[in-house]
Amino acid sequence: MRIAIFNQKGGVGKTTTALNLGAALSRASAPPLLIDLDPQGHLSSIHGSAPGQAAKSIFSFYQEDTPLQDLVVDWEHLGQLIPAHQQLMKVDSIFGKGPAILNKLRVGLETLEANQAPRPCIIDCCPYIGVLALNAIFACDCIIIPVSTDYLSLQAAEHISRTLQVLEPVLKRRVNRRYLLTRFDRRRRMSEDVRNKLRASYGDEVLDTVISENVAVAESPSHNRDVFRQNPNSPGANDYRRMLEELIERGDLKLQTELSWN
Repeated sequence: MRIAIFNQKGGVGKTTTALNLGAALSRASAPPLLIDLDPQGHLSSIHGSAPGQAAKSIFSFYQEDTPLQDLVVDWEHLGQLIPAHQQLMKVDSIFGKGPAILNKLRVGLETLEANQAPRPCIIDCCPYIGVLALNAIFACDCIIIPVSTDYLSLQAAEHISRTLQVLEPVLKRRVNRRYLLTRFDRRRRMSEDVRNKLRASYGDEVLDTVISENVAVAESPSHNRDVFRQNPNSPGANDYRRMLEELIERGDLKLQTELSWN
């Protein structure tokens, strides 16, 4: 099961969601493969010791056809990571947008998955529509769209919805999507207003779980940690546990064993 985390707006908790959903899966005895597909490399920097060379990053998969298996690095307490590199920003100009490049990640993941036991894959996307984001969309089974509780994020959600509608005839399927409210502050009327507007537009595609504004969630990346290692009893950790449980209940994520928390 492949999940892409995507939003065309920055600052909505995209990388934080990829990190902590991955950590929740690991705690549920289903350590995932995380792929950093953002030239900014925030997810790779949180790893702390991911290779810094372009030749050992996912850029090499695009530039040199290096198999994905050769780029995987272990991530203690989480699973495994294929790191990013700033050279990824060249992918659009080098390869254009033909069918072969748009399906490259999907084909690479199919090859990788053919030689290993099934496991979840989480793709942290760059915050703009280009070859990299389209690769993730073409490869994934489900897109999670983090939406912070402000009105500009609502506009970004509308842009993504239109983009996905345009892509459906090419994909020949409707991409499953879930909208996730982040930085939710129950003390602010705007948070509830944004949730109501999001539900009015996208109905059941909006997750019931919200990610509350939380110190542990905000601080953990600066310590190269996920929220569970920062504070496993924090409201943020509980939110990500509930998020994983909801994704499983909805059928968006399927685990090979029954859910149990470590």
